[in-house]
Amino acid sequence: MQDDLIIRAQAWLAEDPDPETADELAKLIEAGDTAELADRFSGTLQFGTAGLRGEIGAGPMRMNRSVVIRAAAGLAAYLKAQGHTDGLVVVGYDARYKSADFARDTAAVMTGAGLRAAVLPRPLPTPVLAYAIRHLGAVAGVEVTASHNPPRDNGYKVYLGDGSQIVSPADAEIAAEIERVDTLASVPRPSSGWEDLGDEVLEAYLARTDAVLTPGSPRGIRSVYTAMHGVGKDVVMAAFARHGFPTPVLVAEQAEPDPAFPTVAFPNPEEPGAMDLSFAKAAEVQPDIVIANDPDADRCAVAVPANGGWRMLRGDEVGALLAAHLVHKGASGVFAESIVSSSLLGRIAEAAGVGYEETLTGFKWISRVEGLRYGYEEALGYCVDPEGVRDKDGITAALLVAELASELKEQGRTLTDLLDDLAMEHGLHATDQLSVRVSDLSVIASAMAALRAEPPVSLAGLQVISAEDLTKGTESLPPTDGLRYYLDGAYKARVIVRPSGTEPKLKCYLEVVVPVPEASDLAPARTRGQEILNAIKKDLAAAAGI
Repeated sequence: MQDDLIIRAQAWLAEDPDPETADELAKLIEAGDTAELADRFSGTLQFGTAGLRGEIGAGPMRMNRSVVIRAAAGLAAYLKAQGHTDGLVVVGYDARYKSADFARDTAAVMTGAGLRAAVLPRPLPTPVLAYAIRHLGAVAGVEVTASHNPPRDNGYKVYLGDGSQIVSPADAEIAAEIERVDTLASVPRPSSGWEDLGDEVLEAYLARTDAVLTPGSPRGIRSVYTAMHGVGKDVVMAAFARHGFPTPVLVAEQAEPDPAFPTVAFPNPEEPGAMDLSFAKAAEVQPDIVIANDPDADRCAVAVPANGGWRMLRGDEVGALLAAHLVHKGASGVFAESIVSSSLLGRIAEAAGVGYEETLTGFKWISRVEGLRYGYEEALGYCVDPEGVRDKDGITAALLVAELASELKEQGRTLTDLLDDLAMEHGLHATDQLSVRVSDLSVIASAMAALRAEPPVSLAGLQVISAEDLTKGTESLPPTDGLRYYLDGAYKARVIVRPSGTEPKLKCYLEVVVPVPEASDLAPARTRGQEILNAIKKDLAAAAGI
């Protein structure tokens, strides 16, 4: 068994085109580190609807040039099988370790396969790549990014010609083509032949942001902005300047791209401590709001003054605020969200007389809703201009938040005041999340199995009146690995449990709706909502064995 492991590792080493990962693997083989080798050669990174994502390193269970070349070859074969024999594939990348290498390898593979390839000029936000696909008439796009994952990770996100991320069955068909790739030597990789794009695509993207804002709308909001060591800063600053907003005050320590992400444990605005530097800068300059992007700038976080400090708004709160703003601006079409997001969007849509639809988790589903005008997901993702970018876009979302906050400021009001209005009109939709990061994925599988074998009969003293296993699908949703519970009582409590599709996490999404008859009931409603959420979390953790 160990001999077979060494043979497979040596075969991989013989083909590795990257001196760094080749040296890493050679040292593991020389040291006879069979435990580490077994981990890296226990299978292959699975290509799915999130594309690929994993830790950078040598071997088929890591992100490296060998894995990327095979993935690109599989994508090229799939596109040609679909009849796109000479179609254009546009490639973007972030500033993570190896991202530029993976992008260049992808362009080389596409060119070698007879397709045309174009590479964005430098590390740019993922929304620019999503925009470029449709703008350039491409048949597919690839973004090399691990979004807000830890520094050691990288990823490979695939879009088709409609500008949306791949969904089934394309993912399985591409994966099958990847499996058919024999050796790297069988994959032609010329050293030139693709197009290195200039700034014209970025300029077109920035021009498209005009569609997000109302001509002549207020633009007076003062903001602090962090790029979280990612690629958002230059594009956000250009967009704000283009539209006449005051220049955001930068969190200097996090303004420039840095793949080591030195100031944060996890480069995700939702993670504890990630916004500390932003709040310190806000305490210094006293802006109206704080805005943050994740490292590839497809997500947008917002913080507001609260009790002498700053409070991060939940993704559901920002999602509701943007929906209310779009309604106020006369938006028509369909408002959509994933099943893990707050039901408040449905109430706003119903009251406004616009369409509403629920989808599975991920913008690959939200972006495909027919007639989509606005889509959001609680994990800080907002699609506010689906005709421009059919994906979440942290740049245009930041612009729309800034417009809304500016409009409210002119009225002597704040984002918090508008949230209070929504609670008075529709009930206080209190949401929370129980999220468990694991080093052993079997913990997630065990928790899901435990809940399926013995579903909870009550949570927080509320009877579970409906327990759905979403692997079977529903009338409106295709199958997915998840569980959904509805609880009895006036609070319309709901719980959804699912494994994360991009990180080693088990995620549980909780919501309760507390009636707010009068303004004086707001504070007690928040307290009551949080009490119920805390109790649900405690009981759910016990039921899942986590």
